Amino acid sequence: MAKRPKRDIEKVYPRAQFVAKLRRLADAVESGKAFSIQVAGERLHVPAHAHFSIEHEREGDVDELELQVRWTRE
Repeated sequence: MAKRPKRDIEKVYPRAQFVAKLRRLADAVESGKAFSIQVAGERLHVPAHAHFSIEHEREGDVDELELQVRWTRE
């Protein structure tokens, strides 16, 4: 398997697109199915066995909530 370049992207989406992506993800997770999503031009295939976590960070007056999905490529 070819080594893929490191990537750290944060993409801001309009509210309607963000909601649509979350809804598709929630439907896939609920039904135990794999999920595909495109982020900043790259298509990602998230397997059904992915792990999910929620992270909260606070620094000064700024709070951040991250919904994280992690998996190992096979």
